[in-house]
Amino acid sequence: MSYEDELKQERIGKIDKLREMGIDPYGGRYENVESTSSVRARAETLNIETGEIREGERARVAGRVVLQRVMGNLIFLTVRDQTGDLQFGLSKKNLKEHWPALKLLDLGDIVGADGDIGKTKTGELTLWADDVKILNKTTQPPPSKWHGLSDVELRYRHRYVDLFSNPEVRDTFIQRSTIIQAVRDYLTQCDYIEVETPALQPIYGGAAAKPFTTHHNTLDINLFLRISPELYLKRLLVGGMERVFEISRNFRNEGISTKHNPEFTMVELYEAYADYNVMMERVEGMTALAIERLDGEMKRRYGDKEIDYTLPWARRKYADLLAEYAQVDMNDVDGIRRKADELGIKHEKLDDAVVTNEVFEATVEDKLIQPTFVYDYPAAICPLTRRHPENPDIALRFEAFVNGMELGNAYTELNDPKVQEENFRRSLAGERKDETMAVMDEDFVLALEYGMPPAGGLGVGLDRLVMLLTNSQSIRDVILFPLQRPRPATEG
Repeated sequence: MSYEDELKQERIGKIDKLREMGIDPYGGRYENVESTSSVRARAETLNIETGEIREGERARVAGRVVLQRVMGNLIFLTVRDQTGDLQFGLSKKNLKEHWPALKLLDLGDIVGADGDIGKTKTGELTLWADDVKILNKTTQPPPSKWHGLSDVELRYRHRYVDLFSNPEVRDTFIQRSTIIQAVRDYLTQCDYIEVETPALQPIYGGAAAKPFTTHHNTLDINLFLRISPELYLKRLLVGGMERVFEISRNFRNEGISTKHNPEFTMVELYEAYADYNVMMERVEGMTALAIERLDGEMKRRYGDKEIDYTLPWARRKYADLLAEYAQVDMNDVDGIRRKADELGIKHEKLDDAVVTNEVFEATVEDKLIQPTFVYDYPAAICPLTRRHPENPDIALRFEAFVNGMELGNAYTELNDPKVQEENFRRSLAGERKDETMAVMDEDFVLALEYGMPPAGGLGVGLDRLVMLLTNSQSIRDVILFPLQRPRPATEG
């Protein structure tokens, strides 16, 4: 038997002893619990002296035991809840009838206690318990060092342990919730309506990605997990819902990296009578409110860099950046293909616009450290986008970049059904279906024939926004349960 198995068996034995005492080792309802942060805030107002116990100034707190010190007839427990840690002081004198059960406590157990607030002789804020309830007697020992799991893959696989043993991880996900709520609040303040569109779609579109495929038995049809909600949200514009947004889970059957997870969260929004300039303001506005809700610091660390989110963000033309960093003219097809050769990009079967964008991605994107809107992309790779009125080869599209990473993508939306159908067919006939559509969506074209108002549309990757604002270097650090390869059978 391994050492870990011996520890587990020892804990199971303690559970049996508790039951013999008539104590339920898995507790039950425990009402009127106060958070540790609330107790600390309340104590600040009391000016408790070192070594003092404020009798009658009571609290009830519950959480997980993360530190335990047994000193004869005195036990000190550090108990952790969602908001922080608090020390419990357990005295045999005050807890005589509970004492045999309290001697069976282990690290990782969940307990609740009532008592007076005070401070130890060393000045540590302490709840001096006069009643303790075991709420969960754990059988699995926590990590051997209470600094949490250090193996990255194991941390993601056992996120529940990662969360309770690494407070900074838990704090990141609390901040994630704050950021997403700020995005929702900002759009609501701008008179947007939050909607829900299908995650199972008969035709997938709206992004350049491979879908996950499934089958509906009753209808006997193949369906796809959405890669984007775009075409459904635009249908709502046709229906007269003039400002809509959706915070959606999307699925793309592609690679896994520090920037990509096959299942991810984005906010997508559409606004009638707007354009891509308004969408730039929306990106700035939702980011600014998220920062305000976090701490208000517009200059933030990301790795070894300082990112300045102060408004307004830089706005740079695609063609100008290509000339600056790749030293090629956007309209010089031969020059762009020569540059592709220099960069080792295989381009013989690619359309000119696709090669241009490959060169742009290879030479420009990692230079865009500070928040930057790159606008006016090649129209040939943007079949859902309105063309520039003065140059039909240019699409009214931008991408937002921070630290060399694409944060968002936006268009002045195309609403001409004839042009939209032609773009679909041209895209589908190409050697590479680079953008948004793999099959013709005739119903979407029909919707446009009923009339969609001029509009701006935007999608922002919320996982990436959380990464940037919380200084998290991998997308898996901001997704609670990222996709992982199954454990080999030998790992159990």
